Amino acid sequence: MEWTRDGFEISDDNARIDRDLVHRFLRDDSYWSRGVPREVVDRSIDHALCFSLFDGNDQVGFARLITDRSTFSFLADVFILPSHRGRGLARWLCQTVLEHPDLRGQRRILLGTDDAHGLYAQLGFTPLAQTERFMDIFRPAPEIYET
Repeated sequence: MEWTRDGFEISDDNARIDRDLVHRFLRDDSYWSRGVPREVVDRSIDHALCFSLFDGNDQVGFARLITDRSTFSFLADVFILPSHRGRGLARWLCQTVLEHPDLRGQRRILLGTDDAHGLYAQLGFTPLAQTERFMDIFRPAPEIYET
């Protein structure tokens, strides 16, 4: 599917993703996946519902949804290139993700952020109400990142 606004376009077609750009941003510029190998990024894209934001032919943003497309999703790897920030594009990208037809009826959509709580609150996200129900395994430097 494609969505347009003010000369920008969002697509959920994985064939249109500039994988070099996504990998470079995640590896070099994100706080959450610094150093991630290209193979990991490729696998993550191949097994997720992804959204690319374009300015003309240039990809300037990305979001990835890990989902079963029926009850649960995890929003990850959301970014807008610095050259395009401050225009409301991150909000539009996330709204588009959340309104995707495959997510209708989902009970839970999670995400993690260090610095964008305000953006996500505007979209309806709240801190976990019952944190005691949730557990995780966190591996800050998985061996797959070692080169």
